[in-house]
Amino acid sequence: MKIKLDPVLLREWLPGDEASLALHANNRNIWINLRDRFPHPYTRADARRWIRLASVITPQTQFAMVVDGAAVGGIGFDIRRDVFRRSAEIGYWLGEPFWGRGITTEAVRAVTEYAFKNFDLCRIEAGVFEWNLASMRVLEKAGFECEARLKKSVTKDGITVDQLIYAMSR
Repeated sequence: MKIKLDPVLLREWLPGDEASLALHANNRNIWINLRDRFPHPYTRADARRWIRLASVITPQTQFAMVVDGAAVGGIGFDIRRDVFRRSAEIGYWLGEPFWGRGITTEAVRAVTEYAFKNFDLCRIEAGVFEWNLASMRVLEKAGFECEARLKKSVTKDGITVDQLIYAMSR
């Protein structure tokens, strides 16, 4: 599955993406806004592991953000289980040299539309750490609304902070 946007292409993760993935993901400014399962430092071994994992997910829910032929970020969603089975959580990151260009907003819009169209979902949500104002703006521009502030609900880099929950329902 491929989604062509301007200037980004969303596509599956492929062998050969490892060098670019490791280059762009190995950045504390990215890591600080993501869950701890996203390693830091981010090595080529981490990139190989992720590509191996993402390439077997069926149906496809994890995408590389590609600019000028290089994988410079990632976006995807996880479908929840049990009573939450019609909900999904979206997550994303983009290499710092590409920030401020509207790339992530367009990717969030496209993946949200893809998820609603191709899966039995009625809700997509994202959790954002209280200091990540740029991600809040991305979600708002993509049509998500802030529904909740979970006080002291996440601990990142030894600091416990609030998490804001953004969501879109259909």
